[in-house]
Amino acid sequence: MHRFLSFTLYNMKSLLYIFLLLIAIQSTAQDKWDLRRCVDYAMKNNISVKQADVQARISELQLKQAQLLVYPNATFNTGLGAQFGRSIDRITNVYSNVQSIYQTYQFQSGIQLYNANRLWDNISYAKFSAKAALADVEKAANDAALSVCTYYLQVLAAKEQVTISQIQISQTQVQLDLTQKKVDAGALPELNKVEIEAQLANDSSTYITSEMSYEQSVLALKGVLNLDAAAPFEVAIPDAASIPVLPLGEMQPEVVYQLALGNQPLQKGNEFRIKAAAKNIDAYKAQLSPTLSFGVNLASNFYNSLKNITYGLGGYSPNGDVVNVGGTNYYISSPNIIEQESKNSFGQLWTGYGSQLSNNFGQTVGFSLSVPIFNNGQYRIAYEQSKLTYKTQLLNKEGADMTLKQNIYTAYSNAVSAIQKFNAGKKSVESNQKAFDFATKRYELGLLSTIDLLTNQNNLLRAKLQQVSNEYDYIFKMKLLEFYKGQGLKL
Repeated sequence: MHRFLSFTLYNMKSLLYIFLLLIAIQSTAQDKWDLRRCVDYAMKNNISVKQADVQARISELQLKQAQLLVYPNATFNTGLGAQFGRSIDRITNVYSNVQSIYQTYQFQSGIQLYNANRLWDNISYAKFSAKAALADVEKAANDAALSVCTYYLQVLAAKEQVTISQIQISQTQVQLDLTQKKVDAGALPELNKVEIEAQLANDSSTYITSEMSYEQSVLALKGVLNLDAAAPFEVAIPDAASIPVLPLGEMQPEVVYQLALGNQPLQKGNEFRIKAAAKNIDAYKAQLSPTLSFGVNLASNFYNSLKNITYGLGGYSPNGDVVNVGGTNYYISSPNIIEQESKNSFGQLWTGYGSQLSNNFGQTVGFSLSVPIFNNGQYRIAYEQSKLTYKTQLLNKEGADMTLKQNIYTAYSNAVSAIQKFNAGKKSVESNQKAFDFATKRYELGLLSTIDLLTNQNNLLRAKLQQVSNEYDYIFKMKLLEFYKGQGLKL
């Protein structure tokens, strides 16, 4: 029974281990990065895309600010304080030395009624600028996607070259085994074996070089994606023959250029910047016109002494004046006024608070007109500069369109050349493959030297490696034209 339980537990552990291993293998297989995943990741994590996104957010806030400026503004102020020493009585507006406490309230509101549409022009300017900023985000994302596609295809080409190098080593090893048997049988000299061993060493060196090139290509792709160089990363390797490529006949450069004018974000951004510059001219021109505003002001205040002063009669005293009545002199006395001072309690201090605010409540409603007459030429020069900025945007658009057209025609010419090289490479591989097959048969019959066999083998290897470069170069050139056409990037 004990052995049975031990055996059962052992089997369960084995099954659990196999299950976990299968999950790990499946997870690894699913964790491969295809082009779509690489592009999506780059668009979210690329530094240039993030910077463009921040600028777009700033432009959006500037648009909101411009939109809010057409609404009335409103401000409420209040102040509470105490006065000491010689100061102005806030009720009588005369100087006094009475210590007091006060509180003021003020509400102000205003709106521009006429300013030659400057506020609305600023809104249009901010709106077009925000759209241009969004186009810049799209451009940064497209640039990142194009860079990702470039490095991704380099990884695929490098991986294909690694595979070819491995196949080459296998073929050379087969030849070495065959030659070893013939050498052992005395059918071939020892020199043939040594020559093939040297070839195997060269093939191994080529394989190591291909592996290094592949690793460097992967690191370059990680750099574009802003991934940690030490992070696990494996690229999904699609079959090059299955990558969809549009026919060259559908990529006529003039047609692609006309489509690119409407779908490329740089061109769309330039259109928005031109419209924004035109509205900016109107906004600066409006500064030369009068501005009519309407405003409301409501205010009130409270004022009370910290001390309560009372006056009483303290008898009479002669003041030196004499009055003669019926021949008799009478001395005139003046009353003695006694000033008594006492502090107000907290409740006494705020006595009459509501009635004072009501009695001191004042309202002002009015219009204001501002007419620019002379401000050292600031408005006029700013207006002239805005017109030059508009011309600059027109020139930027013209230059960008010319560059786009040149790039498309260059890409088309490169695509034609890449197709020709790819077709020529096919024939080269086929010819070298036939030559190598014939050479192998003759070598097996003892009719061909080892050097000649290895020469044919090396010619075939070079042709295959070159054809890999030709194939992926052709794919990239066609994908670039598809990108300009607005088809996106897909493998």
